[in-house]
Amino acid sequence: QVQLVESGGGLVQAGASLRLSCAASGRAFSTYAMGWFRQAPGKEREFVAAISRRGINTYYSDSVKGRFTISRDNAKNTVYLQMNSLAPEDTAVYYCAAAAWNPATTPGGYDYWGQGTQVTVSS
Repeated sequence: QVQLVESGGGLVQAGASLRLSCAASGRAFSTYAMGWFRQAPGKEREFVAAISRRGINTYYSDSVKGRFTISRDNAKNTVYLQMNSLAPEDTAVYYCAAAAWNPATTPGGYDYWGQGTQVTVSS
């Protein structure tokens, strides 16, 4: 079992930056690939970014590539999502998720989920 708790969301203006954190507890954090997803009202949950177990490989959706950066600190059992140049279309609830072994770009590839943190970007 892995418990995930996101933090760092908030209300910002377009062009601002935010850093989301996801703290994990439970089984060895370094054995899980980690991902970030988001879900806007009335829309399906969509992939944002993922990172491999040791942080060597990262993956991004086209909509955030070049603006968002995923990273992890296995010593702190934490994964981060640095979000720069935020736009109103980035408004959503952001979820972190843990996948046994390999990162995935679909929600079905993840075993554990956090409760989400709201990010709202005003124009």
